[in-house]
Amino acid sequence: MPSKTLDGIPLDWVRAFEAAGRLGSFTAAARETRLTQAAISQRIANLEGRLGARLFVRGARGVTLTVEAEAWLPHASEALTLLHQSAQDIFSSRTQQLTICASATMTRGWLMPRLPRLEGRARLHLSFVTLMIEAEQAPDRGNVVVRYGVGDWPDLRAARLFAEELAPVAAPHILTGDWTALPRIAVTGPRAGWSDWDGTTATQLRTDSMGAALAAAEAGAGVVLGSLPLCRDALDAGRLARTDARSLTPSSSYWLTARAQDVSQRRWDALIAAFCER
Repeated sequence: MPSKTLDGIPLDWVRAFEAAGRLGSFTAAARETRLTQAAISQRIANLEGRLGARLFVRGARGVTLTVEAEAWLPHASEALTLLHQSAQDIFSSRTQQLTICASATMTRGWLMPRLPRLEGRARLHLSFVTLMIEAEQAPDRGNVVVRYGVGDWPDLRAARLFAEELAPVAAPHILTGDWTALPRIAVTGPRAGWSDWDGTTATQLRTDSMGAALAAAEAGAGVVLGSLPLCRDALDAGRLARTDARSLTPSSSYWLTARAQDVSQRRWDALIAAFCER
């Protein structure tokens, strides 16, 4: 391909190609860009002429990308996203609305205490939404979603909030003898539990969140295999105490996740600097 093939090429031609390729339809691309189908078709034809290559195979049932176009599409999408987001970051005087969807435990115990770190880093108007079910079942509820796992979600940016570490903790006033005889508090969900600690499966109290389990432990209801990063303040203040020097370090933890097109790189970096422990 000649070195100046793309010189002076109208951005609208690339935008028409990207929309049609991503959506798999000239009609859908026309709706998204608020153009006519004929205009989309003409711009793609112009782009094909400039590139000297076919981008779509036209058929009776619609259009499909050629092999070369399929390889180029992700680069075109990334470039258009970068142009849009960088223009917002640099030239927009408006504050960007950004929603963070997380469990009540994560919002209260981790995100809110670190919120002041965001001041001056990015023009953001934040909205926090409490996640009531597993994040995998609600991928579209916010621009940024806090998920629990190993960080391998396809097509999502992911930044680990902290390295998870679990250890038995309880209120100091109930630690008067053998802590293993205390009632055990369990947390429902995908995280490691008592069976991973010592094979025990019997528990006297079960909650659906780490926050509720830690609150029960502080109240003296028993001992919980608690997330040390999430109960650090309670440990430092003496409201909880570790009962064992050992700990579990599972590979899973909590992650900030977002689609690249939802959050610009500059604002994503600001969120990482504010909320992620290095």
